[in-house]
Amino acid sequence: MQLDDQQLAARTWFESLRNRICAEFEAIEREAGSDAAFDYTPWDRIDPSGAAGGGGVRGVMKGRVFEKVGVNVSTVGGAFEGEFAKTIHGAADDPSFFATGISLVAHMANPRAPAVHMNCRFLATTNRWFGGGADLNPPLPVAGDTDEFHAVLKSACDAHEAGDYPRFKQWADEYFYIPHRQCHRGVGGIFFDHLEGDFDTDFAFVRAVGEAFLDVYPRIVRRRMADDFTPADVEQRDIWRGRYAEFNLVYDRGTLFGLKTGGNIDAILMSLPPVATWA
Repeated sequence: MQLDDQQLAARTWFESLRNRICAEFEAIEREAGSDAAFDYTPWDRIDPSGAAGGGGVRGVMKGRVFEKVGVNVSTVGGAFEGEFAKTIHGAADDPSFFATGISLVAHMANPRAPAVHMNCRFLATTNRWFGGGADLNPPLPVAGDTDEFHAVLKSACDAHEAGDYPRFKQWADEYFYIPHRQCHRGVGGIFFDHLEGDFDTDFAFVRAVGEAFLDVYPRIVRRRMADDFTPADVEQRDIWRGRYAEFNLVYDRGTLFGLKTGGNIDAILMSLPPVATWA
């Protein structure tokens, strides 16, 4: 698949961010006395016409600290099918698209260590835009961890013209809500979509979000990964994981986008927890 300069720049940076995040997570496992490492599986996308449409790499690690963490990168292109095109920004009249991005979900062994989600993406239809964000999902919230996570994301927003922390925080609160449970998926973060101003300005902000995540989340994990916990804490973690699975299967845009565009099923569903409970 031939990429232009903007598409190539975005893809290259998402892949480099993946490499640094995975290295940091593996370092945390080594600090915990584990030799766990990411297992990488490449995949190719074939669009409905039978033509090649890019692909990606699914990275998964199962360790002592990270019970299951997936870090996916993908770069795909083709055409949206049928009515789905009308739901995508800029694709109602021309269904052709390009998308590249990184998506990460971590489920932790220790209930005191928060799960997390992070995603950054660049899409091109008849419009071009960035989207993404990061949100913290602790089964047992700690106010200090929540405050630090938000403070680092706010700093990333405040330092860039494209960043709008109050708006993006509210967007996350509204998006990561489970209507049928009448509760939020976690303690929030930021969520943004359709940033389609100046490419360099928006791309600088997206990079800042990725760097902010890489700064704050490993620090929180190291703080909590050896905390004592009880069987009741594990039960709470697994019940909460059920809520997480419900959101991702019913409401998550990324899950729907992947399924509708012929993505790799294992990569799309890597966000699901390894164990969950519905009491």
